[in-house]
Amino acid sequence: MSNITAPIKKPVDATQTAAWASLQAHFDTDFTQPNLLKTWFAQDPTRAEKLSFTVHDLHFDLSKNLLTPTTLALLCQLGREVGLEERRDDMFAGKHINTTEDRAVLHTALRRPAQQAGTLVVDGQDVVADVHEVLDRMYAFANKVRSGEWSGVTGKRIKTVVSIGIGGSDLGPFMMYEALKPYADAGIACRFVSNIDPTDLAEKTADLDPETTLVIVVSKTFTTLETLTNARGAKAWLLESLRSTGAIDATPQAAATAIERHFVAVSTNLELVSEFGINPDNAFGFWNWVGGRYSVDSAVGLALILAFGPNRFQELLAGFADMDTYFATTPLEKNVVALMGLLNVWYVNFFGMSSHAVLPYDQYLHRFPAYLQQLTMESNGKSVRWDGTPVTSDTGEVFWGEPGTNGQHAFYQLIHQGTRKIPCDFIAFVNPVHPTRDGEQDVHELFLGNFLAQTKALAFGKTADEVRAEGTAEWMVPARVFSGDRPTTSIFGEALTPHALGELVALYEHITFVEGTIWGLDSYDQWGVELGKQLAKQITPAFHDDAALAQQDASTRALIEFYRTKRKEGCGA
Repeated sequence: MSNITAPIKKPVDATQTAAWASLQAHFDTDFTQPNLLKTWFAQDPTRAEKLSFTVHDLHFDLSKNLLTPTTLALLCQLGREVGLEERRDDMFAGKHINTTEDRAVLHTALRRPAQQAGTLVVDGQDVVADVHEVLDRMYAFANKVRSGEWSGVTGKRIKTVVSIGIGGSDLGPFMMYEALKPYADAGIACRFVSNIDPTDLAEKTADLDPETTLVIVVSKTFTTLETLTNARGAKAWLLESLRSTGAIDATPQAAATAIERHFVAVSTNLELVSEFGINPDNAFGFWNWVGGRYSVDSAVGLALILAFGPNRFQELLAGFADMDTYFATTPLEKNVVALMGLLNVWYVNFFGMSSHAVLPYDQYLHRFPAYLQQLTMESNGKSVRWDGTPVTSDTGEVFWGEPGTNGQHAFYQLIHQGTRKIPCDFIAFVNPVHPTRDGEQDVHELFLGNFLAQTKALAFGKTADEVRAEGTAEWMVPARVFSGDRPTTSIFGEALTPHALGELVALYEHITFVEGTIWGLDSYDQWGVELGKQLAKQITPAFHDDAALAQQDASTRALIEFYRTKRKEGCGA
């Protein structure tokens, strides 16, 4: 990491722009009355048509958001006044917009087609050529594993891949594996280990056959504490299990051969990879211009290539690339990606809405909200701008969610009738993987009926008079009133294919970028995770070292003393 001495271009203070002042006046004047959405839809029968967009596999309906044509015009003006388009172009060109680490931000280069080799040279590096050199090596390796040419130490085919990583090295591939499970076609299942809690590794390996298991250790530096701790645990599990069944003998040579056949790495630190026992030829790297939470389409996604095959992974990359091209080339007024990011700023900074729900009506996307939590909150959960100055407005949103219809029977009560309005993105697909009928009822249509009903209820609500007309006792009427004017975006896809999933992930990557640009943030560093890591290294010895314990604050000392008192030798089930 370099110490930056060159002057850094200051971000434009969005709150001091003419557009911000106009947005505030617009908010104060035009958003004080109830039933706005009902009124707007009644006044303009073409509202839904005007505020709908189609981008390849995905259809977007922004009409149930709290916006007018004036809102959109002013938001686009705000984007231009802070230089959104210029910063977007700088990112795609490989300029060092990650200021605190003096790095380019080029996750978009991970999905550029091979034909673009030579068109993007950054810091002397032919970025696209380098990306495809690694992709080609991964594809070749995956084909060997999938065909059975690559086998375990006893000659058995690989049936399970255990991918060990943390943060973006886990959340991205885990989410995508779950989302694309129907495309697994080689008899290879994947499991993902991230938590340093020993339970995670123990449960994920409990029923596995080590002879048919391949472990991927995902750590760019090969020094990540949690990942390397779990990797050593996986190595111990593998060797002990193989020895206990007589699959290998107790010699160091047998152990070395087993590790080489059952472990590969996603890392650039070939020296430490080799010290671990992994053949450096079986290490696949990525670059410092790829942030962890933006890395799923790099070598971090090796497990996906093993499960789904190179062709499906290429379809995934094409989906990313199509959304990149759309975002990079479409004027702001017609650019639904930019508009969704600008709308989020509108809700955070003018309505005071601090959280955002993402509600996929597709069980295969059950890990998507968790993935977005890291993408959005690690990127924009900051109080300092990219030049080191304090922010001038609220920043970031708490992203959260669960699949429908599960959430309807859990937290939707708060969304519908709580005191805080929460913008929601509803995601669904027209064509199901498992079409089913319950008698005469198409179950997917029943499911989608719920998807559509929720956005309608949130937008238009239910008045006291409508409740009374149902014969409700007067004292109960207030409890059954729905205020409406609760904003939602509907994202409707044709089917959850690899291409569509790539589009969906790139969509939220760029939404995050738009928000960060308006707020003046470096959305690509994550210094907020460092202090806890440093303190953990200092605190851990205090469990057994009195001198280290004495250096802790009173609260930490008391908690460690409780641990010392209650911990039992050989604790376990």
